[in-house]
Amino acid sequence: MSSQGKTYLKFGAATVAIFFLLGYLAYTGVQDSKSYYVTISELHKMGNGAYSKRLRVAGNVQPGSIRRVGTHVQFVLMEQDQLLSVDYTGTEAPPDTFKDDSQALADGSFGRDGVFHAKALQAKCASKYAPKQPGNSMQAEPAKS
Repeated sequence: MSSQGKTYLKFGAATVAIFFLLGYLAYTGVQDSKSYYVTISELHKMGNGAYSKRLRVAGNVQPGSIRRVGTHVQFVLMEQDQLLSVDYTGTEAPPDTFKDDSQALADGSFGRDGVFHAKALQAKCASKYAPKQPGNSMQAEPAKS
């Protein structure tokens, strides 16, 4: 085989190796970022399958359940008659809208200890999405002439 043929062979092998590595990194990146959205009742029915997946669980924050220490927060999510203890240890403090009775979405994993270990937390202010109460709407006064 000529030296030019060996050069093409080495270049081709290096190209194949690079494409294989990029494909592997893309596949593992997608697997790591993939999360399944489940309700609290679905989570409790998943059995051993719940322990090996990245999950997202939503519910309302149970009043009086929030315990904060810096960016570490423990609280309980409610969904109808289902409860789920959540332990949030993210790098950022929970959002300002995170409070009693707010809707929250926890992203993390379910532990064998029965606690959901969240790495990310989103919250909506419950009062912002509640219907307006009658009599509280602002009405424009007629202009005086």
